Parts: sequence; structure tokens; C-alpha cells
Amino acid sequence: MNTVIAIILAIGLAPAAAAAETLAAAAPPPASDAAPDAPRWGPIDARDADLDGYLWRLRPILVFADTPNDPQFIRQMQYLAEGSADLEERDVIVIVDTDPAARTEVRQRMRPRGFSLVIMDKDGEVKRRNPSAWRIRDIVHTIDRFPLRRQEILEQRPAGR
Repeated sequence: MNTVIAIILAIGLAPAAAAAETLAAAAPPPASDAAPDAPRWGPIDARDADLDGYLWRLRPILVFADTPNDPQFIRQMQYLAEGSADLEERDVIVIVDTDPAARTEVRQRMRPRGFSLVIMDKDGEVKRRNPSAWRIRDIVHTIDRFPLRRQEILEQRPAGR
């Protein structure tokens, strides 16, 4: 991920640089410093991701592009940075892959073409694929309609209390 941030900063895109700095500042400490069940929203590089390790704990949001210079990728990262609190509340982890040549496990499993936003649920199922950047309100609305998320909401706020 640091490579992605460095490239965005190097090409001089002010809004993208601000988004990258926001993402870097909001990123949690490495997993070794965090409690095993502590939600973390990321972003993390796909080379460091373990989708099977997130099962039943985190909701992966995967952001793919063929290059970190892709305008859709830059826009999506800005949107995600703006909604970090909403992502944290929904146990989201953001995983990015902007290097098709690296052939990461995540890229091989999802088989994206160009820019792609993939939203998964805690059960490991792909719930939504988008070929364009989505604003945080659309992502949150989609997640909040997942059956597992609805169950979480009911457990947090039971009726009659």
C-alpha cells in the first residue's frame, strides 16, 4: 500500500495525495499489534491480504485497478477515506490491488478487468461488483442490506430496549 501512496504522491495529484494521506493516517496498526478480532478498515495491499483469514470477522471491500493512476481508483480511495468511521462500524477491511502483473491470490480469485470494486460479506461471498467508483453512502447502504449485517444491527439494538 505504501507503494500506491508513494506513486499517487509522486504524480502530483493533490486530491489523490490528500486521500492517500488520510488513508495512511487512518490506517490501524499492523495486525500483530491489534487484537485478533479487532476490526480494521485498512487499506492493505492485496499481497498482504488473506481472504480466508477474514471469514466471519471482517467484510472485505476489494478495489482493483490496472494502475494506481486510474481516475476511478483515485476517486474510490477518496470516497473510502471520507467514510472511514462508517467502514469501521461495519467491520470492513479495504484491500487494494493496482498491479495485475503481481498476480496476487486475491486478483486470481476475483478476476477483475480494469477498475473493479468488489464488496464481500463476512461469510466470504461476493455480494456486489461495480465497474465504477461508489460513494460511501452507496457502499454503506448495500452493506446494511446484507442479512448478516441486519442480524448484527438487531443484536446491537434489540427491539423493546
